[in-house]
Amino acid sequence: MIGFLIAGLVIGALARLFTRGRQGLGLGATLLLGVVGSVIGGLLANLIGTGSIFELNIIGFIASVVAAVLLLGVVQGASGKRA
Repeated sequence: MIGFLIAGLVIGALARLFTRGRQGLGLGATLLLGVVGSVIGGLLANLIGTGSIFELNIIGFIASVVAAVLLLGVVQGASGKRA
């Protein structure tokens, strides 16, 4: 469980790094972004057959970061914030 939270924090931080502009997210929101992105990315990786959703692999990690970046873009677009 601790590893899942640490991975979520890293994924959330990477998503914020790859997204232009200022997001104004705190540590908790970054963690939540990373965990949700991790679940979405893990599901996508599981669907293409690279392993379990809870298994750490490079395809799942990349999919998680991409999912978190897209999720952050959707949230920013819905709130009307521009870069």
